[in-house]
Amino acid sequence: MNKQTKKLSRRTTAIAWLGGIAIIVGLLIYLEQIPILYVLATISLVVLLIVVAFSDLEKVGVEAFSNDRN
Repeated sequence: MNKQTKKLSRRTTAIAWLGGIAIIVGLLIYLEQIPILYVLATISLVVLLIVVAFSDLEKVGVEAFSNDRN
């Protein structure tokens, strides 16, 4: 009774998310729900800025530099 689960690759998952979001945005444009698009764009931008603010960019540069020296 070996269960084999198919996991989607990261690339396939990203393309699926992109397609889903494109369909939703296209549907909102078609239905002329521009205020909802403004709210979604604002929330998306805030989330992106929060992710960038909390990312540890200092260690990324140090690791890249230490790998170059070896």
